[in-house]
Amino acid sequence: MAGSGDTVRDGRASAAILSAGLGSLLLGLFVLLSDVSKAVKGLFAFYPPAGPLSGISTLAVVGWLVSWMLLHFSWRERDVHFKRVFIIALIFIGLGLLFMFPPFSEMIKRILREA
Repeated sequence: MAGSGDTVRDGRASAAILSAGLGSLLLGLFVLLSDVSKAVKGLFAFYPPAGPLSGISTLAVVGWLVSWMLLHFSWRERDVHFKRVFIIALIFIGLGLLFMFPPFSEMIKRILREA
């Protein structure tokens, strides 16, 4: 480990943190897309009794796992600026939460109707 605390020789941990943030972002994005578009909502219905939640959660988990695998294998032996990765992951998580917030999706629907 580096003495400064900003850089760690553990890209594996950074890959896990960033991919978790990306998974949260994907979940929020898929929820938002499902809310604003009936066509997209139908595409997410992998298992009809569960509705679009089946596809939303499945695709978000697949995106999280694929990103974790790719980042892990590309960063596993690298020095990573951990602080930057952590901030990006927090931004992704925040955006994912915002996209799942019902007043936000209603605002997007209104904007799309007016356009």
